[in-house]
Amino acid sequence: MVTETMMPVDGIELCVETFGEPGDPALLLIAGAASSMDWWEDEFCRRLAAGGRFVIRYDHRDTGRSTSYPVGAPPYSDVDLAHDALGVLDALGVHRAHLVGLSMGGLIAQRLAVERPHRVLSLVLMSSSPGPGDDDLPLGDTGDGTQDEEDDWSDRRASVRSIVTTARRLGGPFTAEEPQLRRLAERVFDRTQDMAASQTNHYCCAGGPPVRSRLGEITVPTLILHGTLDKFLPGAHARALRAEIPGSRLVWLEGVGHEFPPAAVWNQVIDEIIDQAGRRTQPA
Repeated sequence: MVTETMMPVDGIELCVETFGEPGDPALLLIAGAASSMDWWEDEFCRRLAAGGRFVIRYDHRDTGRSTSYPVGAPPYSDVDLAHDALGVLDALGVHRAHLVGLSMGGLIAQRLAVERPHRVLSLVLMSSSPGPGDDDLPLGDTGDGTQDEEDDWSDRRASVRSIVTTARRLGGPFTAEEPQLRRLAERVFDRTQDMAASQTNHYCCAGGPPVRSRLGEITVPTLILHGTLDKFLPGAHARALRAEIPGSRLVWLEGVGHEFPPAAVWNQVIDEIIDQAGRRTQPA
């Protein structure tokens, strides 16, 4: 049975779980904005661990059981979120890790690869971008990362309904059915200290120095996984990453939207992640 552990990291507490053997190569899963580690589903993590990886997932600050702040007033930046990821590795005694980041998690992984390259073994960037909102890479028209002002995040039923609706809107034909999404949303709600903060603060925290101009410095093996139906970060974002990170590979996930990998593509995604973590140099 996997047990959650609260770990002190840079003056806050982050909730962390691990799967597999600590002696295996470490693989850190970094979730997207407003997303707790619950979205990296248990079976997905177990299957990665079965591939010979020490899998680590954690709640970002302001999600799940990690330290939370007042709604709309997060005293941190996306640089702090990146330092949190390193703090998790430090707390576990991991010097270098393979990074798998989704959406905002992909931006965090890029920052670490540029600013702390000695800590990164490889990158997998899922549903991500070199700089969402840049003039040449506008956000899509659906699911803009904002929440309805009328959402009552203190109400369990309303919160679950909103989470499910957003997941369905941003997903595709392989997105889990509503009953499964509802169970996941209920777990998210029940584990989260402050739902309103979790759904707000990542979107209004300060931004650190952009790293897009430095992506050419990345030398670790890099894989880009992107859904063909991603409406939030359309395919141009994936192609830009491929163009700007030397030697990176781009693999399209057919029928996948802007979402954590649905079970229908787990075989493909897990095989790609395990293969990527075994690469030693960038492909030619």
